[in-house]
Amino acid sequence: MNNGDNTAIFSTDVGVIALNGSVKIKILEFLKGGCRSFDEIVQHTGKAKSTISVHLNDLKTQSLLEEAVDCNDKRKKVYSLKCQYVACSQEPGMKHYMEMLDLMSSNEVNSFGCIKCLFHAVQYGFRAHGVNCDPIMRKIGNDVGASISRNFSSTDMGSIIDEMMDFWEDHDIGSFTILSKDPIRIAVHNFLDCRSIPIEEKTLCSFAQGVFEGIFREKLGMECVMQMLGKCDDNCDACHFQMVVL
Repeated sequence: MNNGDNTAIFSTDVGVIALNGSVKIKILEFLKGGCRSFDEIVQHTGKAKSTISVHLNDLKTQSLLEEAVDCNDKRKKVYSLKCQYVACSQEPGMKHYMEMLDLMSSNEVNSFGCIKCLFHAVQYGFRAHGVNCDPIMRKIGNDVGASISRNFSSTDMGSIIDEMMDFWEDHDIGSFTILSKDPIRIAVHNFLDCRSIPIEEKTLCSFAQGVFEGIFREKLGMECVMQMLGKCDDNCDACHFQMVVL
């Protein structure tokens, strides 16, 4: 989550909220780990209690978090997230978007497939207009993974992975390699042709990350995240993820 000076965008029950305050964003980032007490939030942010109190009231008013009485100590209150992190602002990057549009206007688009190129163009387009949409693409990937998982009958890790490999090959999604089984480490190759398309910036890592998380959570019945290992760019040949069980 972005906790710098840029704008962060959150989805709530009452609509989309944009935040500019780095302290507020830092509080919401901290609450991703679960309920936190007022004192824990103060300690984490390093701000005065009066300052944090104002920020918490603002966030509560905006339906970004909710307040409850601590079940272990009725004199204290705890805070938890009531929103979904959607995106953050970034410096607009028109170069890669224009390269994608040029690719789509050439005969080369046929070698990748128009639908795949359209999917890439949408993500480059967000970046071109100053929006980093990785958080929501990961969330969508979670939902897509959960839906895809209904095509699989297995419930153990080894068999699930075998079914996933077949599914990816059958539907021309890409491929992946198991680097380690304990912990699970995966290298994802050419996801929706992301490695083949001749543009330096890669855009689909967060979506692939979410797809794996959605499948594993749904089929294994446990909370886990696929932690990205290293930065994905034109110099690496795959996206590397490691499973972390929560």
